[in-house]
Amino acid sequence: MKPLETIARAFMEHDPGSAARALETLPVDEVAALLRDLPAKVGGAVIEHLLAHSAGPILAEVGPEHTARLLASVPLKRVAAALRQTPTEQREPMLVQMEEKRADAVRRLLTHEVGTAGAMMDPQVTTIPLDATAQRAISVIRKAKPQTLHYLYVTDREGRLVGVLTLRALLLASPRDPVEPLVIKQVKTLRPDETRAKAVEALTQARLLALPVVDAEEHLLGVVRQRDAADVAREQAFGDLQKMAGAGADEHALSPVSTVVARRLPWLLVNLATAFAAAAVVGVFEGTIERVTALAILLPVVAGQGGNTGAQALAVVMRGLALNEIAPGSTPRLMLKEMMGGAINGLAIALVTGVAVFVWDGRWALSAVIAAAMVVNMAAAGLSGAIIPILLRALGRDPAQSSSIFLTTVTDCVGFAAFLGFAVAFMPWLDPV
Repeated sequence: MKPLETIARAFMEHDPGSAARALETLPVDEVAALLRDLPAKVGGAVIEHLLAHSAGPILAEVGPEHTARLLASVPLKRVAAALRQTPTEQREPMLVQMEEKRADAVRRLLTHEVGTAGAMMDPQVTTIPLDATAQRAISVIRKAKPQTLHYLYVTDREGRLVGVLTLRALLLASPRDPVEPLVIKQVKTLRPDETRAKAVEALTQARLLALPVVDAEEHLLGVVRQRDAADVAREQAFGDLQKMAGAGADEHALSPVSTVVARRLPWLLVNLATAFAAAAVVGVFEGTIERVTALAILLPVVAGQGGNTGAQALAVVMRGLALNEIAPGSTPRLMLKEMMGGAINGLAIALVTGVAVFVWDGRWALSAVIAAAMVVNMAAAGLSGAIIPILLRALGRDPAQSSSIFLTTVTDCVGFAAFLGFAVAFMPWLDPV
């Protein structure tokens, strides 16, 4: 083995997380060739740390036989997440090469839709039989793998979840005491088809390290852990930020150019259309701008303040929607609050802006025009920031999807129309000739 290969292998063995980040920057065929030559334990640790959208194409290139060997020790949930990113026709050949029990478990995970509790759950759970004694229950715990112990879930002979057992009750019981009387039967559960957002909310409200996932017959399918919910919440938050800007939620820093174009171009075209709409508003007042050229200089000031005000309202409302803080029937009050907040802030900004413009230009009429436009635009921006995400949700669309693009359209059009409209009204004082 060459010295450079020895160093690379040592790097992957001792720091698989950093090695995975480094491999994600390399061409897929080079990474696949490297993984084929690695011991299964080392290669599996690296694959476990790869992002799913990166691991899928790499595994497809590695081939079924080597993939099965490398995934032998990777947690089932990670395996399923990676295989979801491979072409459908290549999944089964990979699964056939795996150990039968693991392959069946992965197949069951793949039946759950992406974005559900079933897709994000960990199916590896150690359970205690309902008819066990305290001594046998302790023996089950001792033999279990640490990563499969979340809470002491108790199931019947058919695998249905009966309840949960506290470690304190188990340790205080006599060795021959049955565990059934010690079981706490009121357990909060999740259904596999519940959305990830609901699963995260349920875990947050329950303040537990994990919640069991059960089917319609109460069979225990797996658990959703708090750290997985935190990862999902973080992913959703960044996804919403990307969608608000017109990028795809599933786009990553190292996504291929084709993904960048496919996710962004449609919304760039929408943004172009809205920009023409704002330009059309300005075009209506072309003669006014020709008479008072200072209006052209101040147009971005009005639009910018409106955009910032709307973005503030949009961020607060988006948070409220994500956390279910906006109760049914509270929308009118929310809209009024944001509009009033924008108007009051607009008055304060208008005062400062009016004074600054008067010092710069010396015309009280121009100061009055921009001050009045500032109040109108900021009030409209606050209202728009509240309305747009709520309206999108009412239409069955994702509230985060390019809300900022629509908001910018409103603030630009209203700001330009208000500023130039007031300029027309004040023209006898702006341009007396």
